[in-house]
Amino acid sequence: MHQGSLGKIVILNGAPRSGKSSIATAIQTRFEGVWINLGGDRYQAMIPERFQPGIGLRPGGERPDLEPLIATMFRALYDAIAAHSRVGLNVVSDLGHHDHYSRPLGILPRCARQLAEFPVLFVGVRCPIEVILERRLASWGKGRDPDGSIPSPVQLFQHEVHVPGIYDLEVDTSVLRPEQCADLIRDVLDHPPRPSAFERLARGEF
Repeated sequence: MHQGSLGKIVILNGAPRSGKSSIATAIQTRFEGVWINLGGDRYQAMIPERFQPGIGLRPGGERPDLEPLIATMFRALYDAIAAHSRVGLNVVSDLGHHDHYSRPLGILPRCARQLAEFPVLFVGVRCPIEVILERRLASWGKGRDPDGSIPSPVQLFQHEVHVPGIYDLEVDTSVLRPEQCADLIRDVLDHPPRPSAFERLARGEF
């Protein structure tokens, strides 16, 4: 494939409430060309209730019965991302990759191999856990546990989503607005690193 004829791809990876969706919206608003949002929330909304939370399953290995299906869903989602790029459409996808299931599934390296020959930018979306707790409280009325501690699923997701931590770019949404994050992403898209993060992940360099 000739990368010049392919649509560009931005994968935003981070914990829930880290600001990924807002960055995706800013990319669609500010970038030239057509940017299709094939994000995790949109994909999850298409999954039947009995198979929820689907690809949104949090770390901890609490649903081993769903794990084979989740691996298949990620493969299908990345195939869809590749299909859009092949016909020249740009794609932004906000996801929460982790490998803390009942057993390692190796989903991220496999997804990276699916897109290793595509012009893809892998962006780590970071946000301090205290800010995430504030956003959870504002959005869902859920912050800390009644005893004042951080909910263990929140703490676990905050760590596991950034393993192994190989990115082309990292942004911190506690200090940057979504529009500023999008502008940084555009700058790196214009001068992508080589090898890319997905090329390194596909080769197992972690």
